[in-house]
Amino acid sequence: MRPRTATRDRILAVAEAGVLAKGFGATSIEEVIAEAGITKSGFFYHFRDKNELAREMLKRYVASNDQLFDEIFARGRELSDDPLQAFLISLKLLAEVMSDLPNGHPGCLIASICYQERLYDREVRELTAQSVRSWNARFRAVFTDIAAIHPPREPVDLDDLADMFSCVVDGGIIMSKTLGDPSRLTRQVLAFRSFVKLLFSSPARMS
Repeated sequence: MRPRTATRDRILAVAEAGVLAKGFGATSIEEVIAEAGITKSGFFYHFRDKNELAREMLKRYVASNDQLFDEIFARGRELSDDPLQAFLISLKLLAEVMSDLPNGHPGCLIASICYQERLYDREVRELTAQSVRSWNARFRAVFTDIAAIHPPREPVDLDDLADMFSCVVDGGIIMSKTLGDPSRLTRQVLAFRSFVKLLFSSPARMS
C-alpha cells in the first residue's frame, strides 16, 4: 500500500471509530488529526473539509459491507444450488462472523448518520439512502429467487421481507450495544434465519 493511501485509510478508520463512538458532531478534525498522527495540512491534503471526510468514510463503510455480503452469500451459493438452502447457509455464516467479533459489532455508520443527518450535506444523506436501497434490492432479488421455487406459506411482501433483514441487523447492533451483550446480534440473525426457513418451507417438509 502506498504511503498516501495508507495515511488516507488511517484517517478514515480513526474518523469512523470516533463517529461510531460518539457521533459526527462530537468528532472534531483536530481529534482525528491527533489520533491519526498527522499534521493539519496533512489532513487537508486528503480531505477538503469534514463533509468530504464523511462522504469518503461512508463510501469505505459501504464497500466493506458489500464485500462481506458478496463473500458470505457467494459461499452459500457454492454450497447449495437451492436458493433457500443457500440463503439459510449464508445467514448461518453471517451469524458466525458476527459472533467472532471479540468486542461485538462496532456499530452501524448508516444509523449514526441518520441520527445526526442535519450535520451532513445533501450528498452524504443521499449516499446513505442509496446504500440502504442497494442492500434492500440485493436481498429482494434473493427472496424473488427463493419464492419462485418455494412459495411462501403466508402472504408476504418480498420488499418488506428484504427491508426486514436490514432492520434485524441494524436493530441487533443497537440492542447489543445498548445491553452490553454482543451475542444479541448473532441471535437476531439466527432468529431471522428460523423465520425465513418457516416461511418458505413446505408443510410436508415441516411435518
